[in-house]
Amino acid sequence: MNFSDMLGYADIAQLSRIAQVYDCRCNGNSKHELIQAILSKAGSREGFDAQIGSMKLEELRFINSLIFDSREQFSLEELIARVQSSRDGLEPASEPAQGRAKGRAKKGKPPAEPEGPRDMIVRFKHYGWLFNGISGPDRYLFRVPKDLKDRFRQTLKRKFAERLVFTDEPPVYRDEQELLAGDVKALLSYVRHHEVPLTREGYMHRRSMLQAMESFGVREEPPAKAAWRFGYGRRFREYPERFSLVYDFCFYNKWLEETESELLLTPLGEAALLGAQPFGTEQLYRFWLRLYKGPVPNLAPMVHWVDELADRWVTADSLREVLIPYVKPYYYDTAEAVMDSRILMMMLHLGLLRIGEEEQRGTVLRMTRLGRAIVAGVSVEHGDVLRIEAGAVPPL
Repeated sequence: MNFSDMLGYADIAQLSRIAQVYDCRCNGNSKHELIQAILSKAGSREGFDAQIGSMKLEELRFINSLIFDSREQFSLEELIARVQSSRDGLEPASEPAQGRAKGRAKKGKPPAEPEGPRDMIVRFKHYGWLFNGISGPDRYLFRVPKDLKDRFRQTLKRKFAERLVFTDEPPVYRDEQELLAGDVKALLSYVRHHEVPLTREGYMHRRSMLQAMESFGVREEPPAKAAWRFGYGRRFREYPERFSLVYDFCFYNKWLEETESELLLTPLGEAALLGAQPFGTEQLYRFWLRLYKGPVPNLAPMVHWVDELADRWVTADSLREVLIPYVKPYYYDTAEAVMDSRILMMMLHLGLLRIGEEEQRGTVLRMTRLGRAIVAGVSVEHGDVLRIEAGAVPPL
């Protein structure tokens, strides 16, 4: 439903609160007048831009988690989780304790309670950006008006685009479309034709890994031994980013089996190698989203923003400057490292992005046609996060 439809279902109390936020002057006892006044104020571009301009970063992060979600309804628990993940720091802000004794401090004022996630949700209800369901079980679910999602997206896109630097096509660029799927088969083929011993910790030996990558479309250097690497896959500590994704994709699909001493191709892997189980960029993209959303909770919205903003050649520096505030660091990964290595480079490996070098402007990038189609056509639930522990096969 759209904003006007949801206003029609709202009661006088909620309409009055929304009207107060937008400083509407009308008969507060008339539902019709309240709705018309709210639509007049909230519908103006100037008023809407002003509301967005006054939002805090955590509020913008929260709304970003909703505007690219195709679902119409959200539970309170899910909204609380999204508010928590939009905040800085490793630990989310806690809800105010219920039933806490309210004793007076002897000196001075007691410290103010930190704002809880529910407070932000209530504030968004007062803005008219969240509405409760109408009846039955829906009363406990929340909706974002469909047309407001579009307005948020278009308004933010306009503000972001004003700061971007667009350029011509570079003389040389990298394009890895379809290469990742080919390298999945290359790994399966290597395991089929070679004995692949594993270390005590379950990793391929460095020599075997390098031999396997000799037939890959893209080769990588093994990570440095002193590097802190975790969170982005079962074997991410010892395998480079792209190889790690290929390996986990095969393991998750039960195409590879790790015994105590050896890596083996399973019958399912044999069938996949022979083409009995087709797969391609769409399946790899979906898997990457589920795998990386653990350390990067807002990965899907960030991919959508790259898709929206890099529909033509744009400098990486200007795109990074616009989007970095919405990216949170992950332990030893800075926000810049997450943006560059975990999002943009992986989008390149998946064939979603082209990345090149321009003499005057440095690194430039642009979405591929395949990438635009994949991002538009694939949706993964916010809570659908793949957490694979080493040595354990997650349920399909």
